Amino acid sequence: MGKLKEVISKIESIDISLIEKTQNRLDNLTKPQGSLGRLEQIAKQIVGMTRNENPNIKNKVIFTMAGDHGVVEEGVSAFPQEVTPQMVYNFLRGGAGINVLARHAGARVVIVDMGVAAKLDIKKPKAKNFIDKKIGPGTRNMTKGPAMTKGEAIRSIEAGIEVFEKEFTRGIDITGTGDMGIGNTTPSSAIVASITQARVEDVTGRGTGIDDKTFDNKVRVIKKALEVNKPDPEDPIDVLSKVGGFEIGGLSGIILASAANKVPILIDGFISGASALIAYKLEPKVKDYMIASHCSVEKGHRITLNFIGLKELFDFDMRLGEGTGAALGMNIVEAGIKILTEM
Repeated sequence: MGKLKEVISKIESIDISLIEKTQNRLDNLTKPQGSLGRLEQIAKQIVGMTRNENPNIKNKVIFTMAGDHGVVEEGVSAFPQEVTPQMVYNFLRGGAGINVLARHAGARVVIVDMGVAAKLDIKKPKAKNFIDKKIGPGTRNMTKGPAMTKGEAIRSIEAGIEVFEKEFTRGIDITGTGDMGIGNTTPSSAIVASITQARVEDVTGRGTGIDDKTFDNKVRVIKKALEVNKPDPEDPIDVLSKVGGFEIGGLSGIILASAANKVPILIDGFISGASALIAYKLEPKVKDYMIASHCSVEKGHRITLNFIGLKELFDFDMRLGEGTGAALGMNIVEAGIKILTEM
């Protein structure tokens, strides 16, 4: 837990004086004051985060973390667990949605195996954008006990920190979070219900498109997992270990390390939102470094954003995950920066 504590200790509040200075600068551009709305707010926020009055969003990195979940044996997903490794291979071939949108944004995608149940056959050095940080072959079934041990939960967060720190040496100006893991809306819903104390029915969506019967079962499964494990809402490590996922913990580590290094973070959808919730409960100051790219169709995402105090940049009825919303958000953030530096 030493690395986790060290990173949390490095997270500072953003620079309010620079935000005020940037507001004056924006007010003196050739436009009515405040007429570019959120674009101006983004520019100020990025300056406050980075302490750079002329920020340049050049190195864009999206971390797409993959993991499997033992709870899928309860029949909560429309797709089998075998899809998780298939999608990882697709990411590495460059054929998935995140690859297309990342290319559009000019971002590089880093694929991380946090806990895929299958043994991946990935040959390096060809797969330069792949990192193996497997904590285990998927989590355990959280309806029968904790999804992972407390040690595994901490290791998953610290693995995310290590991934960020390694990539940071190559240069990162903005971070995007992404996920892959069949069944991962189930632990995400459990995390959100536990920490926000919202009703399970209010935070549970249809994931990959499940029917009514499967949805009702999913709600029952989440309620059972919470009843069996009784996670402490004030202890994010306890919540993560009892009802979380390895990729969710990994993304929490990415968020914490990014904030510690004063790098803006674009949060993707619902699973990334659950990761953001864990990071926020570990250190509330990370909120000021996070930008919610979009609001997922998964209804628990709105509750998550409201709890943290984030407002999404757009709402396109998206629910793919992978980091696709974060990739689109990068274009908007870059536009805000260019207003400040080029207008």
